[in-house]
Amino acid sequence: MKTKDSATVIAPIAENAPGRGLWLAALGVLIFSFTLPTTVFGLDGLDPYVIGVGRSAAAAVLAAAALLSVRARPPRRDQWAGLAVVVAGVVFGFPVLSTLALDHGASSAHSAVVVGLLPATTAAFGVLRAGERPSRVFWLACAAGAGCVTGFAVVRGAGRVTAADLLLFGALVAAAAGYTEGGRLARDMPGWRVISWALVLAAPITVPVTAWLLATTHPDWTGRAVLGFGYVSALSAYLGFFAWYEGLARAGIARGGQVQLVQPMLTLLWSGLLLAEPVDATTALAAVAVLVCVALTQRARVGRVPAAGRAVSP
Repeated sequence: MKTKDSATVIAPIAENAPGRGLWLAALGVLIFSFTLPTTVFGLDGLDPYVIGVGRSAAAAVLAAAALLSVRARPPRRDQWAGLAVVVAGVVFGFPVLSTLALDHGASSAHSAVVVGLLPATTAAFGVLRAGERPSRVFWLACAAGAGCVTGFAVVRGAGRVTAADLLLFGALVAAAAGYTEGGRLARDMPGWRVISWALVLAAPITVPVTAWLLATTHPDWTGRAVLGFGYVSALSAYLGFFAWYEGLARAGIARGGQVQLVQPMLTLLWSGLLLAEPVDATTALAAVAVLVCVALTQRARVGRVPAAGRAVSP
C-alpha cells in the first residue's frame, strides 16, 4: 500500500489557500526588497562575481544541512528539468547579472525601477509554463503596473538604455523563469526543498568557482561587505525563497507574482534609508499608483488550463 508524504500533498493545499499564499509571497517580497541595497554594501569590498556566485555557494551549505536534517528524498526524474531552470535563473542568472549592473554604475534605486517589470514578466512565464490563464482585467492591471514603473524610470532619467540596463533586463528575465519553474515545482514539493535542491545541484560549480575568486580577487571584508554578503547569502539566496515559492504555489504564479510590484518602492525606501539615495514626492506618487495596480490584480480572476488541455512533461 502506497503512502503519501508531505511533498505529495501540497498541491491540493495550494489550490485552497490563495489568501495565505499572498501573505507568504508578500513576506518573500519584503526579504527580496533589501537585496539590491545590501548588494551595494557587499560591493564595498568584494568583487561582483564573489557576490553573484559566492552567495549561492554559501547558501548551498545551509541548503545541504536542511536537506540532510530531514533526510529529504531526491527529486523525481520529471522534476530535474524544472530545477535546472531554477538554477540558471535564480542561482546564477539574477544574482550575477544584477550585481554586475550595480558594479557598472546603476544605483540601487535605478535598478529597482527596471526590475519592477519582473511581475509582468513572471506572469507571462506563468502563462507559458504553468498553464495559468489570467483574465483581461488582470492583464490590464499588470500592464498598468508595468507602465507605472517604466514611466517612473523615465521621469527619474532612467529611460536611456545603458549596459547596466541591458544587464538588468537580462536579470529580470532570468528571475522570472526561475520564479515560474520554482512556483510550479512547489505544487509537488515544499518550496524550501525546491530552492534547497537547486542550490545543492549548483554547488559543484559555485563552491570551486567561489574558492578561486576568493583566492584571486583579494577581497576586503569591511563591515559593510560582511553585512551585505551575509544578507544576500542567507536571506536573498535562500530563506526568502521559503516563503516566495510556497506563496506562488498557493496563490498562483501570475497572481502571487504581482505582489512583487511593491518591491521597487520598498527597495527605493531602503535605498534612501541605508544608502542615502534621494526619495522624493515622485517616488511616493509612483508607490501609490503601483499599490492600486496590485490591488486590482488581486481582485482579478486567474484561471488554470485543465490538465488534459496542457502538454504533460515526460
